[in-house]
Amino acid sequence: MNPRPFALCVYCSASTADPGQLALAARVGTEIARRGWHLVSGGGHVSMMGAVATAARAGGANTIGVIPKHLVHREVADVDSDELVVTDTMRQRKQVMEDRADAFLTLPGGIGTLEEFFETWTGGHLGQHTKPMAILDPGGHYTGLFTWLTELRDRGFVPQQALDLITVTPDLTEAFTALAHPPSAVPIRDIG
Repeated sequence: MNPRPFALCVYCSASTADPGQLALAARVGTEIARRGWHLVSGGGHVSMMGAVATAARAGGANTIGVIPKHLVHREVADVDSDELVVTDTMRQRKQVMEDRADAFLTLPGGIGTLEEFFETWTGGHLGQHTKPMAILDPGGHYTGLFTWLTELRDRGFVPQQALDLITVTPDLTEAFTALAHPPSAVPIRDIG
């Protein structure tokens, strides 16, 4: 019996129409398929979320969408997913996504993406999971955030060990290499 394929959870915007961001999301979906991985996503068929899933499926990847019932129409549920899980709440959505994933990739996004990223990062820092986490940021979307987090580290509010759990990179290949390995085996880039 073959083990289940590696599953990557992607957090990203469900609202932007920026062509560059949509192209980035499509490149991520294509790379997921090229590696023979599964995609775990927020289950919407809009914006970057839809672009990742569409590109992953086009390349032959299995896609698992997880969406709370109150967003089924708002985010136009990705009914083309190989598996579409509809949850009662956002909290349940995030738990299912975390449980089904082997690693987490954050792309540019807004408050929902940030909330998912911070919850996953906090869980990793507290030892609730040991799954790799990366942020793919070729356009500097998160530069201000990590400048602030570095200041918080310098003031003693965020330990360096927490920052070391995240690979932040503008390079798709570097992000996927980091995601394929447990955090202890990933060389962490200096974000300070």
